[in-house]
Amino acid sequence: MADFMGMMKQAAQLQQKMQALQAELDQVEVEGSAGGGVVSVRMTAKNDVKDVKIDASLLKPEEGTILEDLIVAALADAKRKAEAAAQEKMQALTAGLPLPPGMKLF
Repeated sequence: MADFMGMMKQAAQLQQKMQALQAELDQVEVEGSAGGGVVSVRMTAKNDVKDVKIDASLLKPEEGTILEDLIVAALADAKRKAEAAAQEKMQALTAGLPLPPGMKLF
């Protein structure tokens, strides 16, 4: 029974740490870019887009399709970086816990 109580205590502590981590992920920001930096996107590790910057050289009517593609690419780059930042934080949080391989906590 002591092992069960210990596990319950660990689970409660993990839940508190997860809540703190979620709040921390709101503060972690990453920047993705495309086209050699002519389009960049800044977002949180929870995938909330905060800013989009577009170099003035792309603001020509005939460049509209290229600009749209670069925005999509910059968002994808930022999302990959946000996911990596979140994964890094999660690994630090769950280090030493006996979790099954591949188990995701969020």
